[in-house]
Amino acid sequence: MNIIGHTVEELHDPTGILVGDRYEFFLQIEIPEDDELYSEHGLDLRIILAVDENGARISQYNFVEQGTNRILEFALEEDEENIVIDYCKQHI
Repeated sequence: MNIIGHTVEELHDPTGILVGDRYEFFLQIEIPEDDELYSEHGLDLRIILAVDENGARISQYNFVEQGTNRILEFALEEDEENIVIDYCKQHI
């Protein structure tokens, strides 16, 4: 998995219930053709990143097929999750 671009938006909690800040990232990712996650349409990885006094963590994520917006049911591996968190922390 290779991150080739992103968009990010800070999310606001109108209720004030959530602690810390939340950011929604859409990461454009490249997947090798021989990977089961590969799609000829391309993929985005939608991330909700929670940042508080304990650091940053992924609170939710989905793989989204570009063009169809279809959610793909795959999980991030631990090393991929760490790469994504580091990338997102650098871009908030």
